[in-house]
Amino acid sequence: MNQPAPHEPQAPAAAPLVLYGHPFSSYTQKVLIALYENATPFEFRVLGPDAPEHAAAWLAKWPLRQFPLLVDGARDVVETSIIIEYLQLKHPGPVRLIPSDPVDALDVRFMDRFFDLHVMNAMQLAVNGALTGDPVKRQDGMALAVEKLDRAYAWLETRLAGRTWATGEHFTLADCAAAPSLFYADWTHPIAEQYPVLRAYRARLLARPSFARAVDEARYFRPYFPLGAPDRD
Repeated sequence: MNQPAPHEPQAPAAAPLVLYGHPFSSYTQKVLIALYENATPFEFRVLGPDAPEHAAAWLAKWPLRQFPLLVDGARDVVETSIIIEYLQLKHPGPVRLIPSDPVDALDVRFMDRFFDLHVMNAMQLAVNGALTGDPVKRQDGMALAVEKLDRAYAWLETRLAGRTWATGEHFTLADCAAAPSLFYADWTHPIAEQYPVLRAYRARLLARPSFARAVDEARYFRPYFPLGAPDRD
């Protein structure tokens, strides 16, 4: 009589990725876009007063008090660009966000840094000034943000000419950075009509399903934008 084949031991299920952040945070959105692009399973632990246990766990892992933070088993990963590169290395999907060619990858990393440093951080100057509650600091922060954003907008108008996405025809890490950067920057200091290429690029980003989802998930928090969220987007 044939004996039934013994059951092979099942490998333990991998622990899900965990992302600590907030849906209205521009840098959290940058990582959310990458996760949504590849339909990567993860647990989103939103940081806020309704879940103090999330904040306690986050601060225990990253006391520098910056988010997002990605947890993959025993590994904690911080800094958005590093998180997205890590996802490609350890949890790849059909959308390759960093090219395999090293020179092309360098172009993507450069544009990623440009959007973070010269658009996102410039916009944050105005937000930080408004958060102080001091009218003078609010005015000074806005003036500095406008100066820096005008320079960035002018450069991007030329750089993006003839491109669908930040570095060409493929959606990459650079576009993950560009989407929330330009979204909030345009709220802070609207992109003028003299920059039609940049305005069209921002519109394409908003139409991208991964970013559209991130925007929709954050709509509830718009009244908290310290500069006043416009009635659009």
